[in-house]
Amino acid sequence: MKVQLSYDLPWKVKTDLLVVILDENIRLADLGRSPLADIVDRVRKGFKAGRLHRESLTTLPPESNAGHLAVFSTSLDPAYNVWENLKTYVAQSVRMARELDLRRVSIVLNTGEALPFIGKAEEGALLGSYTFSSYKKENQKREKVFKKMRVDLIGLKSHAKRSKFFLNRYRIVSDAVNLARDLINEPGSVVTPVMLAKEARAIAGESNLNVRIWDDKQLKKAGFNGLIQVGKGSVHKPRMIRLSYRAKNSKQHLALVGKGITFDTGGISIKPAANMFEMKGDMSGGAAVLAAMKAIGQLKPKVNVTGIVVAAENTPDAEAQRPGDILTARNGKTIMVDNTDAEGRLVLTDGLFQAGEEGATHVVDIATLTGSCVRALGDSIAGIMGNSAELTRAVIASGQNHGESFWELPLPAEYKDLLKTPYADLNNIGGALAGASTAGLFLQEFIPENVAWAHLDIAGPFMRSRRWKYYEAGAIGFGAKTLIDLAERFYDYFE
Repeated sequence: MKVQLSYDLPWKVKTDLLVVILDENIRLADLGRSPLADIVDRVRKGFKAGRLHRESLTTLPPESNAGHLAVFSTSLDPAYNVWENLKTYVAQSVRMARELDLRRVSIVLNTGEALPFIGKAEEGALLGSYTFSSYKKENQKREKVFKKMRVDLIGLKSHAKRSKFFLNRYRIVSDAVNLARDLINEPGSVVTPVMLAKEARAIAGESNLNVRIWDDKQLKKAGFNGLIQVGKGSVHKPRMIRLSYRAKNSKQHLALVGKGITFDTGGISIKPAANMFEMKGDMSGGAAVLAAMKAIGQLKPKVNVTGIVVAAENTPDAEAQRPGDILTARNGKTIMVDNTDAEGRLVLTDGLFQAGEEGATHVVDIATLTGSCVRALGDSIAGIMGNSAELTRAVIASGQNHGESFWELPLPAEYKDLLKTPYADLNNIGGALAGASTAGLFLQEFIPENVAWAHLDIAGPFMRSRRWKYYEAGAIGFGAKTLIDLAERFYDYFE
């Protein structure tokens, strides 16, 4: 799909589908005194009076430059803010064009108030037209149509410089998010730890990042026993991936640590069969980190950023770890594996240690970690917890900037007792209650001293069973946009 800027008058634009989005507080479109303005005004009154309950699609007369006119109103979806609605409506518009076999879509954003929404509109188009087409002929046909489609964002010539900035920034971010979606949607037989390492090398070359990969022999020699233990049962051996971006004159260092379990059967503590296929997405945290680093290398924020992905496959066989096994983590603490399905926190111990070795001042880990978080917050909101109120607020704010919601969960010190065992320093699970918090408390034991840390549990929103906002069913790359925004705004949050 080609998304580009246009500065034509809306009523003079030759297009197949002209799109106008209405909001009660923000004027996004100026149609002057054209006949289009009269049509849109009637539609606006229909929305306000409650006579219209969905978008209005009108076929325009032959003398019009536009073939069709679609009008949306943010009043139809009060649950979301204006830019989330705008992205959703742009996504709906390009899908509408595909269904009607239209090739050119024009979004009217030609006011001063609309300038900040130029990039959001591009994001809606690029994320909304995403199709996972590797295996389904119908999706391959859809992808071909989208590739031929052109989306014009009609803005003001006086805002050209800022509009081009937004267009470039949101293209980079959206392409990165769609990469994460591809990685998550692929089967676990395709996306293995070795494949993730190969993808990281490609990203490093494309985005001018430094890359280092630890293979299973190097991991074992270095004492990264979380990855070794979890990966013992698989023919696809574990990898640790590090991508590094270095800014000029930055004294702060942000580390992003992603859980990369490329398939999670639960190991010996095997999961139920129902919906186990979704566990190909247990590497969604790792995918978010890879996507974020791809964008960060191109956007060049002012803070040093290191991305670490701890990748392994958790399967049962004769070599797999057993319940009751004890391992020594890289920081010297011993862990009893009470449940092999609580494997994500084991591999994250290695990533968190490496973040300290890299000299990180701020660490954010992201993982599909607990079913408890899903039960608490549902499938639209991720959990966040950590040792720094400042970093927690920053992550939440960056998420809000991009339609990714986080809710802070507690880390009660008294719940540490739930991780006690007679046999080791820590048990890897804390029992049936407060599973998200006890997982966070477990991870906190491996945070380097004097480092600000936030843990993101994205087990709820990493994948959708049906269309949601501007996303199709499947992986949504949750968290990547938040991590990118956090890096870009780092010195706004931490001065």
